[in-house]
Amino acid sequence: MIDILIVEDNEELCGLLCDFLRAENYTVSTAPSAEKALSLFEKYGARLVLLDINLPELDGFSVCKTIREKDNTPIIILTARTDKEDKLNGILLGADDYIEKPYDIDILIAKIKGIFRRRLAMDIISDGDITLNLADNTAVKNGSPLNLTAKEFELLHLLIANKGQTLTKDFIFGRIWGSDSESEPQTLTVHIKWLRQKIEKDPKNPERILTVWGKGYRWEG
Repeated sequence: MIDILIVEDNEELCGLLCDFLRAENYTVSTAPSAEKALSLFEKYGARLVLLDINLPELDGFSVCKTIREKDNTPIIILTARTDKEDKLNGILLGADDYIEKPYDIDILIAKIKGIFRRRLAMDIISDGDITLNLADNTAVKNGSPLNLTAKEFELLHLLIANKGQTLTKDFIFGRIWGSDSESEPQTLTVHIKWLRQKIEKDPKNPERILTVWGKGYRWEG
């Protein structure tokens, strides 16, 4: 999963914003249109969406509405449109903030960090004897810390959050390694093996992370 999806058709502005965000160690993908944005979001997901309103064909309000119908990912609207009606429309459609252009990049980054802190601090996910704390990316099993890498943690989180559902290998790879990844899909198999070694009683006969042959993996807890 990528950290931030920028939906902006101004190539120069989009490039500058990418540079600032990547300097803060965020993974970033960009989309110049609503159609491309929704396609990327569906395939890879995002922890935050920075959304322009004035886009070719479908506008940013359509993107906001579509994402919010199925996901609670934070959305910050960045736009030159300053009318009260536009602001109200954006907020009513589910945007978390509405920022007018030109904006101060330091203030924007502070807002982004604040959203991540608030969202992550609220998320504690448990299943059986395993608990994940999304605020600090830590995991425990039976009260004892699990020594997970960042990707192992993300993978475990994705599986537990979709308990009982078969997730395809392509879906998992896209969500964890993202569109900018240079990793090979085989790395997913390796990470599943490592994760099983850390959480399964018998890694060779897993009871939690099940392989669905020809499709992907399913978490049974």
